[in-house]
Amino acid sequence: MVNDHVDRLLSMRIFRTVVEEGAFARAARRLRLSNAAVSKHVAALEEALGTRLLHRTTRRLALTPDGRAYLERAAALLDELDALEHAMREGAEAPRGTLRVAAPLSFGLARLAPALPRFLDAHPEVRVDLALTDRFVDVVEEGVDLAVRVARALPDSSLIARRLAAAPRVLVAAPAYLEAHGTPEAPAELEAHACLRYTGMRDFDRWRFQGPAGDAVEVEVDGPLDADNSLALRPALLAGLGLTLTPRFVVAPDLEAGLLVPVLEDWEAPPATVFGVYPARRHRSAKLRAFLGFAERALAEPA
Repeated sequence: MVNDHVDRLLSMRIFRTVVEEGAFARAARRLRLSNAAVSKHVAALEEALGTRLLHRTTRRLALTPDGRAYLERAAALLDELDALEHAMREGAEAPRGTLRVAAPLSFGLARLAPALPRFLDAHPEVRVDLALTDRFVDVVEEGVDLAVRVARALPDSSLIARRLAAAPRVLVAAPAYLEAHGTPEAPAELEAHACLRYTGMRDFDRWRFQGPAGDAVEVEVDGPLDADNSLALRPALLAGLGLTLTPRFVVAPDLEAGLLVPVLEDWEAPPATVFGVYPARRHRSAKLRAFLGFAERALAEPA
């Protein structure tokens, strides 16, 4: 039984290396194993799990949906095991050093930056280098330890994506806009309203909602202002120039102050998710583990 578990852990490590290298031959060279041995371990893992983990073609490898889900959980398990073994060998490792974090501007200003003082106070030997940008950050190429991404789904990648929090989205407007133009009672009525659109999503001109009876509706929207950052829409929103569909964390203070009000409260927009994305390294550093755990706890608090 012990040997079975050891073999399974070895197969998991080999599978992760194959994904990281993008080819069985390169993984074999890195691991100093034969191509046949690497293929055998991945095949044995797939047989044990009863599912295909990789699509194999002559040109490339690609994770299947099951493979992507398994890699995320397996990598986290292997990282924790490596960290445990390291701690047992070296003694408890305190988080220290510089942690490079990239995050979207709106989310970083609204949620991440306000929480950082608590993290830094709890971990005085860690220095955070925070980059707030709405462009797509290449974690590996740019040497970033962690990229925070707010999205409904992430593209296929060999990176590990850890769910940190949900990001509900709300339809909001200033009271002055609703007084002047009326309050929509159903999503279809938004076609006749001025809609301020966030262009960071591919389908920014189509807003989707699900009603209380489970009915899904998609409506095409247009308006006087498009922007690739949610905060850039705020002045026009507060000036009563239109409605917008936005993550709640962007407008939470304005909702609490009554400067904005929710619209179509019986209709729910598909939520986004806050992910922490990092390379599938063999050893996760103590500073990254500490930050991920802190972020999960901090982001669970209401915006």
